[in-house]
Amino acid sequence: MLRTVKPKNARSKRAMQAREPKEVEDPRTAIFVKGTHTGEKVNVVMKEMMALKRPNAISFAKKNVVRPFDDASSLEFWAQKNDASLFVVGQSTKKRPDGMTFVRMYDNRVLDMCEVGVENWQSMAEFKTPKSTPGNKPLMHFASELFDTHPRFIQLKSMLMDFFNGEVIDSICLSGLEHVISVSLAPTPSSLNSAGAADALGAGTSSDAQSELKSLPKAHVRVYTIRMLASGTRIPRVELTPMGPSLDLALRRHTDADGEMWKQAMRRPKLRKQEVESGLGKKRKNLEVDEMGDLRGRIHVVKQDLGKLQTRKMKGLKGARMDAAAGEESDVSMDDEADSQRRKRRKGD
Repeated sequence: MLRTVKPKNARSKRAMQAREPKEVEDPRTAIFVKGTHTGEKVNVVMKEMMALKRPNAISFAKKNVVRPFDDASSLEFWAQKNDASLFVVGQSTKKRPDGMTFVRMYDNRVLDMCEVGVENWQSMAEFKTPKSTPGNKPLMHFASELFDTHPRFIQLKSMLMDFFNGEVIDSICLSGLEHVISVSLAPTPSSLNSAGAADALGAGTSSDAQSELKSLPKAHVRVYTIRMLASGTRIPRVELTPMGPSLDLALRRHTDADGEMWKQAMRRPKLRKQEVESGLGKKRKNLEVDEMGDLRGRIHVVKQDLGKLQTRKMKGLKGARMDAAAGEESDVSMDDEADSQRRKRRKGD
């Protein structure tokens, strides 16, 4: 592991601050590592997956003696040195040919791993169609109920989502969607309908689970470009064109995340709520921040006298009110005249 040192100048200080945890993290950087023995298929697959991941991708040109399931110290060293949180390790052996291992890191430590085998590979060069812009955020599509119920496919879905997610955005522009990555599975076999079979496969340690691992359906990964055509309405007509690459992934070995480490990795920051409340000074009554980070207040109004409530003025009642007011004024004037005459009579007497 790299030792922690204090920054000696402003440049190194800015570099260390850029690696600190943030409320909204930067796009994940993936490192592609070649093992001691990699076939031509694995090399091409990793090269084209790196093309989909760019510019947040680093490729090691030399071969390395790395075995993620036995010793992950090299991966932790590279993760801290390159500020990366994802690894794709390519290795092809006689027992496990054409294999790739997805490794996810947290705090420069291995969180979980998933090994897959590449089958039915088709390169981008075989599809004579337009390609998407490098670095563009893709649209992810998962078509199977096992991605929400089976633990192995839940892990695979989470891995692929973190790998291709890219930058976190607040809104989506339809014209900015250029390609979609579709991951589908074969029909669910009857052996996976029971919960016990899923638990046995999720453990992945017994010999029975290893034998039943072959019965899991393969994941079909397809990449399409998106064309939006006029449809006569506000919603455009969408057409998908195969862009490549096209490959099938067979699940192999895996390592689940530690419970305590997974809990820390899934913890949500509270900086947004603190920022909102920081402008309030001391804690005030009847003010709170909801789950979405919006400030909400409660207002208490005193009891109103509805007898003095101003009602709506209507034109139909305007003339009647004027006549009534004129009648009252005439009555008052007549009473004044009668009072004045009485006073004169008394003075004459």
